Amino acid sequence: MKKSVYSMCGMCTVRCPIRVETENNRVTWIEGNPHLLDCALCAKGSAGVALLDDAERPQQPLIREGGRGAGRWQKVSWTTAYDYIADKLKNIKQEYGPESVVLSSRGGPWQNMYKTFIHAFGSPNYTNHDNTCGRNPHHASLSINGVGRKDFIYDIKNANHLVLFGRNMFASLRIAENLQTMDMLDRGGKLTYVDVRQTMTGLKATRFFQVRPGTDYALALAMIHEIIKKGLYDADFIQRYVSGFEELCSFIGPYSPEWAAKECGIKESAIKDFIEEVAADRPKVIFHPGWNLSRYKDSFYASRALHILNVLMGNIEMQGGLVIPKGAGDCGVKGIRSLDCPKPDIKRGDGVGWKYKHFDKGPGLAHLFFNTMLSEDPYPIKAWIAMRHDPFCAMPDPQRQKRAMDKCDLLVSIDTHYSEFGWYADVILPESTYLERDNPICQQKGLKPRLAVRRKAVEPKFDTKPSWEIFKQLADRLDIGAHFPYNSIEELWAWQLEPTGYTIKDFDEKGFVSLTDKPIMYDRDKLDKQFKTPSGKIEIISKKLTDAGLPSLKPYQSPIKPPKGMFRLVYGRSAVHTHGHTINNPLLAELMPANTLWINTRAANKLGINHGDLVDVISEDSSYTGTVHANVTEFIHPEAVYTVHGFGRQIPLQTRAYHAGLSDQKLMVGKLDDWDEAGGAINLCEAFVFVRRSVRTPKRRVEL
Repeated sequence: MKKSVYSMCGMCTVRCPIRVETENNRVTWIEGNPHLLDCALCAKGSAGVALLDDAERPQQPLIREGGRGAGRWQKVSWTTAYDYIADKLKNIKQEYGPESVVLSSRGGPWQNMYKTFIHAFGSPNYTNHDNTCGRNPHHASLSINGVGRKDFIYDIKNANHLVLFGRNMFASLRIAENLQTMDMLDRGGKLTYVDVRQTMTGLKATRFFQVRPGTDYALALAMIHEIIKKGLYDADFIQRYVSGFEELCSFIGPYSPEWAAKECGIKESAIKDFIEEVAADRPKVIFHPGWNLSRYKDSFYASRALHILNVLMGNIEMQGGLVIPKGAGDCGVKGIRSLDCPKPDIKRGDGVGWKYKHFDKGPGLAHLFFNTMLSEDPYPIKAWIAMRHDPFCAMPDPQRQKRAMDKCDLLVSIDTHYSEFGWYADVILPESTYLERDNPICQQKGLKPRLAVRRKAVEPKFDTKPSWEIFKQLADRLDIGAHFPYNSIEELWAWQLEPTGYTIKDFDEKGFVSLTDKPIMYDRDKLDKQFKTPSGKIEIISKKLTDAGLPSLKPYQSPIKPPKGMFRLVYGRSAVHTHGHTINNPLLAELMPANTLWINTRAANKLGINHGDLVDVISEDSSYTGTVHANVTEFIHPEAVYTVHGFGRQIPLQTRAYHAGLSDQKLMVGKLDDWDEAGGAINLCEAFVFVRRSVRTPKRRVEL
């Protein structure tokens, strides 16, 4: 029997809309939703079919038998696994209190379910992966605009100039955004790209700045300096909506293009030429404030500077600029219901909200739980539930993380595959792959907001379950089932849609329900209520930062150069893989079986390293060594070496990924506590490593 199903991809966190064709419970074709993406899809999305037959994923619930990480598992029924977890959680709650349990996830449109579960249990400790991704841009936006990073969308298609600082969009793919960017370039728009190395995005750019690692902030300051000096800003917009502009003018004086050119290692004339281009393209100029900006000690302030550049352009709520996303209320209709439970009035274990009052309490900061776990101050942490989140792969220094996790009585991994954390956990609950599961309905805000849903294309091949069922079953056993008012996905969908007047059948035609036919824009002369800062204005000098004793405009400090014989380690993405989630995918492992180490040609010559040689990459304390092939190239700054994140896994059942490539996070020894006090994110590019030609390289330098 043939059928066609509209759904959402699950190969990365973008969740592109897709159409899936099946025959006799087998997927035969996957493409982007033709109504939204004109059928376009990336390599990862196309490889989703390989998940279904992959036997190297957990096929039923598992409970640990041997020591943690030993890989000895007892195969059990779902009832046994649910009862085991519920009994452990009840005992922990009785002895230590409900707050001693942490639940982490990858975030996304369904995190209300995970929040509801942990809050109903009595713990405030929900967290997600964003401390290694977008917390700096999020907090930067909150400090300036009063709204988070997702409260602006970018009208790239209609822009004249897009400026990206390390936002390697053609490797870290968002298909809709990529299509918009190509449309912009096709009609003559410009793309400026800033990075320590050349990338797929840089190759498509009309201007590329290869900067010294850690100097993004310097370049952004010079751009602000030149725009203000030449009066190339929107004075009317600033006068009406912005406070602190005078302080900015005073602060920016020393940061000239001449100064930045020396600091960044680029040409002064190139900076000035860029400013002339911006002047001609204004106001339809977008400075992307960053996505994965957990990098340098001043990345929060770099993101803040990029937000300020957008303010100077006066590009907010206009075509070709930054647009405030609209929801159901803006369309004059009622929105869907979402699972919800008030957060318990208990101090978070990571200190967010009471010790660190300037941070958004929503997901907190995952890395700040580890010191609490070790010290048991303000209270013990005795359980960690990871919902499709791998702390050991996402955050630095997994060995130190394990020492903290060993203080826990229960570690649970809910995932579609074996993760590094899951392999160390006490229980693995296998979630069905995205092609085998339904998910709750979600609202997707934008100029034309819509409702969307993931629907399963085939029945699960193994004994796996969807997350909505897993949390419902656990909630019932913990006497909090009333917060999950459904017994089937159909009941959940009906409950969500009841206020809207729609039914699940309304999604059949296109896979989504549009809430409006025409784009919705606010009146640019009436934006006063859109900025949720204490003053109601865009705050260049943030009251929240001032109250926390932090500067809003931080004086620039030059980054430390690598010690002699060492390099700054930088990481990134490939268009083929999603971090550590897809490394063992049968199709994608063929395309990219391992990562490499990018190293500058001159630096490699000094070390006697040729292109393709095996090289040893050694952590600063020499506790971890990884061996990979060298990619010797001119297109990376000589102070840095680069690798794709997610490799170097040590899970024997994943035969394609086992010991394949290099693990960057294992090289970041001691960096779990190296984080941005203003932005909250971990500084993932502040580790230094040794590099040497490996003795495993078969070539000889001399004749014997």
